[in-house]
Amino acid sequence: MAVGFKVTGVEQGEWAVLRVSGELDLITSPVLRQRVHDVVAEGHHSLILDLSDVFFCDSSGVGVLVAARRLIRSCQGRLRLILPDRGADDGSHVNRVLGALGVRRLFDVRPDVESATADEAGPLSA
Repeated sequence: MAVGFKVTGVEQGEWAVLRVSGELDLITSPVLRQRVHDVVAEGHHSLILDLSDVFFCDSSGVGVLVAARRLIRSCQGRLRLILPDRGADDGSHVNRVLGALGVRRLFDVRPDVESATADEAGPLSA
Protein backbone atom coordinates (compact mmCIF):
# COMPACT_ATOMS: atom_id res chain seq x y z
CA MET A 1 0.00 0.00 0.00
CA ALA A 2 1.22 3.51 -0.75
CA VAL A 3 2.94 5.34 2.06
CA GLY A 4 0.63 7.78 3.77
CA PHE A 5 -2.68 6.44 2.41
CA LYS A 6 -5.27 6.17 5.12
CA VAL A 7 -9.03 5.76 5.47
CA THR A 8 -10.57 6.43 8.86
CA GLY A 9 -14.23 6.20 9.72
CA VAL A 10 -16.43 8.01 12.20
CA GLU A 11 -20.15 8.44 12.68
CA GLN A 12 -21.61 11.91 12.80
CA GLY A 13 -25.29 11.77 13.55
CA GLU A 14 -26.96 9.62 10.91
CA TRP A 15 -23.94 9.95 8.60
CA ALA A 16 -20.99 7.60 8.27
CA VAL A 17 -17.93 9.67 7.41
CA LEU A 18 -14.87 8.14 5.75
CA ARG A 19 -11.88 10.47 5.81
CA VAL A 20 -9.42 9.62 3.05
CA SER A 21 -5.86 10.92 2.84
CA GLY A 22 -2.94 10.36 0.50
CA GLU A 23 -3.04 9.08 -3.07
CA LEU A 24 -6.18 7.44 -4.41
CA ASP A 25 -4.80 5.26 -7.18
CA LEU A 26 -4.65 1.73 -8.57
CA ILE A 27 -2.91 0.45 -5.45
CA THR A 28 -5.06 2.19 -2.82
CA SER A 29 -8.51 2.40 -4.43
CA PRO A 30 -9.43 -1.22 -3.52
CA VAL A 31 -8.99 -0.28 0.15
CA LEU A 32 -11.50 2.56 -0.18
CA ARG A 33 -13.87 0.38 -2.21
CA GLN A 34 -13.84 -2.24 0.56
CA ARG A 35 -14.38 0.35 3.30
CA VAL A 36 -17.41 1.76 1.43
CA HIS A 37 -18.84 -1.75 1.06
CA ASP A 38 -18.22 -2.46 4.75
CA VAL A 39 -20.00 0.74 5.82
CA VAL A 40 -23.04 -0.08 3.65
CA ALA A 41 -23.06 -3.70 4.90
CA GLU A 42 -23.18 -2.31 8.45
CA GLY A 43 -26.44 -0.58 7.51
CA HIS A 44 -25.23 2.97 6.85
CA HIS A 45 -26.89 4.43 3.76
CA SER A 46 -25.89 8.05 4.38
CA LEU A 47 -22.20 8.31 3.53
CA ILE A 48 -19.77 11.19 3.38
CA LEU A 49 -16.40 10.70 1.72
CA ASP A 50 -14.06 13.40 2.99
CA LEU A 51 -11.47 13.76 0.25
CA SER A 52 -9.94 17.00 1.57
CA ASP A 53 -6.57 15.33 2.15
CA VAL A 54 -6.39 13.36 -1.11
CA PHE A 55 -3.62 14.95 -3.16
CA PHE A 56 -3.75 12.60 -6.15
CA CYS A 57 -6.57 10.65 -7.81
CA ASP A 58 -6.29 8.54 -10.96
CA SER A 59 -8.98 6.82 -13.02
CA SER A 60 -9.21 3.87 -10.62
CA GLY A 61 -9.93 6.31 -7.80
CA VAL A 62 -12.65 7.97 -9.87
CA GLY A 63 -14.03 4.51 -10.59
CA VAL A 64 -14.34 3.82 -6.87
CA LEU A 65 -16.21 7.10 -6.37
CA VAL A 66 -18.62 6.30 -9.21
CA ALA A 67 -19.10 2.75 -7.88
CA ALA A 68 -19.77 4.14 -4.39
CA ARG A 69 -22.43 6.42 -5.88
CA ARG A 70 -24.03 3.48 -7.66
CA LEU A 71 -24.00 1.35 -4.49
CA ILE A 72 -25.53 4.10 -2.35
CA ARG A 73 -28.19 4.79 -5.01
CA SER A 74 -29.14 1.10 -5.01
CA CYS A 75 -29.90 1.46 -1.27
CA GLN A 76 -31.84 4.72 -1.75
CA GLY A 77 -29.08 6.34 0.27
CA ARG A 78 -27.19 9.60 0.21
CA LEU A 79 -23.58 10.20 -0.77
CA ARG A 80 -21.71 13.45 -0.35
CA LEU A 81 -18.10 14.28 -1.18
CA ILE A 82 -16.07 16.76 0.83
CA LEU A 83 -13.64 18.75 -1.28
CA PRO A 84 -11.89 22.02 -0.39
CA ASP A 85 -13.99 25.16 -0.63
CA ARG A 86 -12.69 26.14 -4.06
CA GLY A 87 -13.90 25.52 -7.57
CA ALA A 88 -12.68 22.86 -9.96
CA ASP A 89 -10.29 25.36 -11.58
CA ASP A 90 -8.28 26.21 -8.47
CA GLY A 91 -9.45 23.54 -6.04
CA SER A 92 -8.23 20.15 -5.03
CA HIS A 93 -6.73 17.63 -7.40
CA VAL A 94 -9.81 15.42 -7.03
CA ASN A 95 -12.06 18.36 -7.88
CA ARG A 96 -10.06 19.05 -11.04
CA VAL A 97 -10.04 15.38 -12.10
CA LEU A 98 -13.79 14.98 -11.58
CA GLY A 99 -14.40 18.22 -13.48
CA ALA A 100 -12.10 17.25 -16.35
CA LEU A 101 -13.84 13.89 -16.75
CA GLY A 102 -17.27 15.51 -16.64
CA VAL A 103 -18.47 13.46 -13.67
CA ARG A 104 -18.34 16.09 -10.91
CA ARG A 105 -22.00 16.92 -11.60
CA LEU A 106 -22.93 13.38 -10.50
CA PHE A 107 -21.86 14.12 -6.94
CA ASP A 108 -23.20 16.25 -4.12
CA VAL A 109 -19.99 18.14 -3.30
CA ARG A 110 -19.66 20.11 -0.06
CA PRO A 111 -16.79 22.21 1.34
CA ASP A 112 -16.70 20.58 4.80
CA VAL A 113 -18.31 17.93 6.97
CA GLU A 114 -20.36 20.48 8.89
CA SER A 115 -22.16 21.66 5.74
CA ALA A 116 -22.56 18.09 4.52
CA THR A 117 -24.37 17.03 7.66
CA ALA A 118 -26.30 20.27 8.22
CA ASP A 119 -29.09 20.05 5.67
CA GLU A 120 -31.31 17.28 4.50
CA ALA A 121 -31.69 16.12 0.93
CA GLY A 122 -33.41 13.16 -0.59
CA PRO A 123 -31.76 9.98 -1.80
CA LEU A 124 -29.60 10.01 -4.90
CA SER A 125 -31.54 10.03 -8.14
CA ALA A 126 -30.51 9.37 -11.73
